[in-house]
This record gives sequence, C-alpha cells and structure tokens, in this order.
Amino acid sequence: MASHRRPKQSNQAYASVLTATAAAAVALSAQPASADPLPDPNKKGVQAKVDRLYEQATQATEKYNGAKEKAGELQKQVDALQDTAARKQNGLNELRNRLGSIAASQYRGGGLDPSIQLLLTSDPDGYLEKASALDQLSARQVAAIEQYQSQQRALQQQRSQAAEKLKDLKDTRKELGDRKKEIQGKLAEAQRLLNTMTAKERASRAAEEERANRSSDRVSLGNEASASQRAAEAFNAAKSRVGLPYVWGASGPNSFDCSGLTSWAFNQAGVTIPRTSQAQANAGTRINSLSALKPGDLIIMRTDLSHVGFYAGNGQILHSPKPGAQVRYESIARSGMPFMWGVRIG
Repeated sequence: MASHRRPKQSNQAYASVLTATAAAAVALSAQPASADPLPDPNKKGVQAKVDRLYEQATQATEKYNGAKEKAGELQKQVDALQDTAARKQNGLNELRNRLGSIAASQYRGGGLDPSIQLLLTSDPDGYLEKASALDQLSARQVAAIEQYQSQQRALQQQRSQAAEKLKDLKDTRKELGDRKKEIQGKLAEAQRLLNTMTAKERASRAAEEERANRSSDRVSLGNEASASQRAAEAFNAAKSRVGLPYVWGASGPNSFDCSGLTSWAFNQAGVTIPRTSQAQANAGTRINSLSALKPGDLIIMRTDLSHVGFYAGNGQILHSPKPGAQVRYESIARSGMPFMWGVRIG
C-alpha cells in the first residue's frame, strides 16, 4: 500500500524553506500601506451582525407601529371628550344665563329668590341640602338648580377623563419617539458595519439581495385556492406590490413594512385588521400546522410574533422582510425565521 506520509526534509532543504519564508516576510513588510487588505475572517461575523441589527430594527418597528396605533386611538378619544366637554359647557352657559335673567327680574322686584341665592353661593350642594331652603323653592326651581349642578358634575368628569387621556397620549408619543430613535440607531449601526466591508464584499451582499428579490419572478406557487374570497382578494392585492421597497412604519401603497403590507392588502379587500403583527396574530382563526395553510392566510413568524406575511402556496411566504429588501416571495424554510402559526381571516 502506498504511503501518503510526507518525506522528511533534509537540513539543507529545511534551511532553504526558512530563507524563503524570511524573504517573503520582508517582501510583505515592504508593501505600501495602501495595498489591498488581507481577507478578514471576521467579515462573516460582520454580515451576521448587520442581519441581526436589521432584525432588531424590524422588531422595534412593530412596537413603533403599536404605539402609533395607540396614539391615534387616544387622539380620537381626547377629541371626542373635549368636544363633549365643550358642548356641555355651552349647555351650562345657557342654563346660567337663564337663571341669571330670573335673578335680575327678581332683584328688580324687591329681592333675590332663594333659588338664585343658591346659584350664587360658593357651596351650592351644602345650601341645597338645607331643608329650610328647600321649603322655600318651587319644584320647578329645584329642578332647574339640580340640572345646573348635574351638568357641572358631568362637565368636571368629562374634563377629568380628557386630562387622563391627554396624559396617556403624551406618554405614548414619548414611546413613539423612543422607538423611532431605537430604529434609526439600529439602522445607522448596521450601515456603519456595512461601511467596514470591502467594496467587493458589499457588492457580493447586494448581488445576493438582488437575487433574492428577483426570485419572485421565478417562484412556483402551485394552484391551491384560498380559504375565502376575502383572503384571495387580499392576497392578490399583496401580489400587486411585489418589488416595492421595505420602509419601516410604512403601510402603502408604495412602500411597506411587514404588517403594513398585510393590513393594507386586507383593507383593499374591504377587511380591517389590526396594524401590528402581534395583534394580527390573534385577529382570526389560528392554524397551527404549516401544511394546513391556504394561500392568503397570514403567517406569524418569530417567537415574539414580530413578523407577518401571506402564505403564498408551495411553502412560500409573500412578505416585506427587512430594510434594504423588497416585497417578495421567499421559501419559509429558508427565511431564517421560525414559523409560529397561521391566521385565517374571513
């Protein structure tokens, strides 16, 4: 049997190797500083860090979307409360003017009725509780004063509720600002890391992303039908957006984040679903098996439920995946995100 062991070098050969090695070292040290750098074994780690930052940015985006949706709802509630308070104040002003006219008439007639004294007192509740005062008031006067007091209490309650909602709105807007800074910070750090890569490495990464974007032109989805007409309409709307860019916080029609695409698409089908992936995860009938999904069903990804897309058939997801990517089809198995469950709407 032939041996694959390398033969032992002679002392002369060994000396030649040392001489050649030393010469090579001198030659390398003499190269100018502008020479191309040696391959960096950590570059794969840089790419992994960039991908992780993008993932964190998309997770923060869903929290931003939730805060934005909450802020919008709170603003509606504040507006409604303030509008109601304004109408109550107008009604109270009219009642006060009416009672004021009575007061003026009675003053010209020789004195103030106890009901008007009650209106002018700094403690109307205490005054009204006095039985002696009640004895001097007509039923109509008592009703008028009690109406005034009831409207005062209702107005105060309305203003108190509005103040609480305004505080919640202020806190939510602060959260919005914090989430926005977090997202922008993650994206800026990712860009900083990308800038440390060589031009060749950046070009290779861009080419890989472009290949993933172009794969939507060649994907085979099969011919399985959707579970409902609404789901089919929403899925078709999403398919019309293939090739448009991911933009955090965007909900169409020309750019999207992940939940922005799904909520926009269902809206085109006349169905309103929540804005965030976490809320969409509980918006319909849960489908726990990947094999039971139909085209147009939502797919909830990641353990924190921070990603969502459409099941497209044949093991594919149609989604807006991350910064720098486009709305596209992608193999669920190769997406790098764990499947949690599906959601059937309509």
